[in-house]
Amino acid sequence: MSLQLDTPDAFPAFPYDPPYSIQVDLMRHLYTSIEQKAVTIIESPTGTGKTLSLLCAALTWLSDEKERARRGKLKAAADDGTSAKDWVIEQTMERMRRDLEADERVYEERLAEARRREEATRRMAKARVVKKAKHAHNSKPDEDPEDDDQFLPETDQAQSSVDGEINVSAALRALMDKLIDRVRRPGHLNDEEEATCTKIYYASRTHSQLAQVLPELSRLKLRHPPSSAQNHQSDSSQCHVPQKRRPGDEEHVQEPTPPSTRTVSLGSRKQLCINDELRAKSRDLDESCRELLGERTEKRCQYLPRIEEDVKMLDFRDQILAHPKDIEDLATAGRYAHICPYFGSRRAIPQAELVTLPYNLLLQKSAREALGIDLKDQIVIIDEAHNLIPTLLSLSTTRLPYSTIATSLIQVCSYVSRFRTRLSAVNMLHLKRLVVFLDALKKYVLEWKDAREREGGKGPSEKTEVMTVAELMGRMGKKVAGMNLLEIEGYLKRSKVARKIAGYSDKQAEKEADSTRKRNNKGTIPPLHAVEDFMVSLTRTNDDGRVTFTLTPGLNGENTVELQYQLLNPSPTFTEIVDEARAVILAGGTMSPISDVVNQLFSHLPPTRVTSFSCGHIIPATNLQTLVVCKGPRGGELEFKAAQQGDPAVISELGQILFNFASLVPAGMIVFFPSYYFLNVAKAAWTKSGMLEKFGSKKTTFFEPEESVDVDKVLQEYAKSISAYQTPSPTGKKGGALLFAVIGAKLSEGLNFADDLARAVVIVGLPFANLASPELRERMKYVKRLEEKRGVTKKERGQKDAAAELYENMCMNAVNQSIGRAVRHKGDWASLLLLDRRYATTSIRNKLPKWIGGGLIVRDGFGPTVKEMGYFFKGKRT
Repeated sequence: MSLQLDTPDAFPAFPYDPPYSIQVDLMRHLYTSIEQKAVTIIESPTGTGKTLSLLCAALTWLSDEKERARRGKLKAAADDGTSAKDWVIEQTMERMRRDLEADERVYEERLAEARRREEATRRMAKARVVKKAKHAHNSKPDEDPEDDDQFLPETDQAQSSVDGEINVSAALRALMDKLIDRVRRPGHLNDEEEATCTKIYYASRTHSQLAQVLPELSRLKLRHPPSSAQNHQSDSSQCHVPQKRRPGDEEHVQEPTPPSTRTVSLGSRKQLCINDELRAKSRDLDESCRELLGERTEKRCQYLPRIEEDVKMLDFRDQILAHPKDIEDLATAGRYAHICPYFGSRRAIPQAELVTLPYNLLLQKSAREALGIDLKDQIVIIDEAHNLIPTLLSLSTTRLPYSTIATSLIQVCSYVSRFRTRLSAVNMLHLKRLVVFLDALKKYVLEWKDAREREGGKGPSEKTEVMTVAELMGRMGKKVAGMNLLEIEGYLKRSKVARKIAGYSDKQAEKEADSTRKRNNKGTIPPLHAVEDFMVSLTRTNDDGRVTFTLTPGLNGENTVELQYQLLNPSPTFTEIVDEARAVILAGGTMSPISDVVNQLFSHLPPTRVTSFSCGHIIPATNLQTLVVCKGPRGGELEFKAAQQGDPAVISELGQILFNFASLVPAGMIVFFPSYYFLNVAKAAWTKSGMLEKFGSKKTTFFEPEESVDVDKVLQEYAKSISAYQTPSPTGKKGGALLFAVIGAKLSEGLNFADDLARAVVIVGLPFANLASPELRERMKYVKRLEEKRGVTKKERGQKDAAAELYENMCMNAVNQSIGRAVRHKGDWASLLLLDRRYATTSIRNKLPKWIGGGLIVRDGFGPTVKEMGYFFKGKRT
């Protein structure tokens, strides 16, 4: 009996019959990658049913894995090493088979009961007026304001503040646990006995992107496990008629009931907290929630059941797993049940089969530990993965202003002075080390600031200095250089002393100021937490990080200093995930250049474990036109480098080019500039010359707003103009709208400009990053050094070094995202216009997605280019 899973030729769970061939290829590739424990990078353009294909393949494998696990148990029973007769083995296996099926039925009945309870609760909640829960502590007097025991580190307190429970011996705690277990409802599993299973962690960048996962999940025709009610029914009752539909059609596939995939959506407190009073008063919701967790029982959040009422949390956990809920549904269910959905969702993780979560909760080790996420042998799918490398670098970046350093030092010194006689020797030792570190850091920052101000500090290079961690530690003195920062950071985490010190400081400030001070500081992040994050950063591998000192103007007109730790290598943070998980899948609409992702994240893996899959678009080749515009109307070559972006002649010619395009393109046309600077300069010049007015004679003109809150308004007005579109006539009648935007900004990613919203996307120039950035320069130096360490010194003719490749790849990642805004489904069509002769070079063309680069057209002059456009749009009007 083989336990190897063979890749299926077809996927019956897929809701559309037949699926596109590229969808079958993608699902087969993903299934094989999971089975072979590979890391794979998948590029599937928007509109090809990427999310549905990912879910179908992964959940099909998961279902097959369950059956394999069942066969494995039966095989182990048959091969137990005894010399039993065949009929005995057969009976043993049959009994085990019945027991496994019985366990599944019992669990499904539990979830069915949870669905019934949830529906009953929902009906009752709608039938009554929901009253605010009374606070148990409102009638109790406040703690003695002179009682400072609450500010002692947790290791020095007589009571633990984790859950507000008395700190007791292990033996007494075990006895209490047994008593608590007796009040739990029969049939519930204890925490120690909670079933865990292989699961899929599905991550994306935002909650809005994750909200699209559950509707796709509901479309899948997954097999249902047997239940007591279905045990004797015909299998035909569970069959589904294949739906002759495609993604994007108006009809909806009927959702299977009950769902067969236990799913939980993870989110932050900002999305899931249902304590309205706390939300209204808090300046930082995470910190306020943690403060309530540290309160004694009578002051705890009313939505978090006490330990002896854990059965309520278990019931709510079952409700979460009984039916898939997105973040909004989860918050609503928590309000109906009067139980915190944030902590309820955490309890559901062990028994969930599909866990959806935003990037930061998956990528940060501290977040995974807080949620209890164990990635060992699990499947990790990261959608919209083109953002992965920038996100990893951003999450590892920590900032520490001088004001925070100074405040932290004052607070720690005041705290040590007050509690010197009450702190244990261990606490005093760590706090004295912390004082030494803060004092040395403060002195060096002031020395650096004075030196910069004496030098003038006017240019960027005079205002900034980048140094290694070792250099910083050495400049802070011998005491700090020999200090174990990990030990101090571990102490801060265990003792929670940062919050104690901040609380004591707030109390002292309240005494010296007015009584409203405490309320204003409710839920603020303790300054020492920023110091703690910075110290953790300094403990990372020295070669992978840099510390940047920056001189900036302060609020009072005086200069101040900000410290920033920047990780140059995104790989170490992600390596932990890759090493633990069974399989890691990076998926996106445009992942090109894929080699860049492999080099930056997976260079430590053997090539045999890293695979990739890139499929074409589902649209016919005739629906997409990709033109490189190398020359302008005057015959000169187009090359919009930074030095030329302020040239009036260049801007004037660009305006004429875009006017010609606007005269040809029907409906909507989007023009992406490489920077806000270039767009603003062009806008000012065109306003003065009257070119903007000429644009308006062809199309209603819009510009990307400076504020994010105005984006929706601009998009609505743009769409309104498109809906009133009429085909341009020879008399110059308006035809649609023209939208100017910036690559990598608010409108270049995550937005859907389907159909008439974007019949043409124009990319002006290449958005190369600013080489004056000290952070970018350090990162380029770093990758070049890594290349030299690997012994790569000789290059083929025309081949760039690692630094130049990184620089070019960052540019093309941004370009590819902007290009992908236009073609969104099978029936869509558009023209992609690349305005810069550099797009015709081999290195740039190779970094475009295959579905774009394969059909690239390069014409000698501007006239032939316009003629090519005319043929394309004429063919679409007929």
